Amino acid sequence: MGKKTVGVKRRLAKFLKQNRRAPVWVTIKTKRKVFASPKRRHWRSKKLKV
Repeated sequence: MGKKTVGVKRRLAKFLKQNRRAPVWVTIKTKRKVFASPKRRHWRSKKLKV
């Protein structure tokens, strides 16, 4: 991470936070209709445009 600029690091941190699962309370409230987060991303299959 030493060569990356602050802006790139900030965007990567944002994408890292977006890549979490949907909260448990959402799953309970929707009776398991919403199980996965729509913004989930796999590091190998989808590349970021940072």
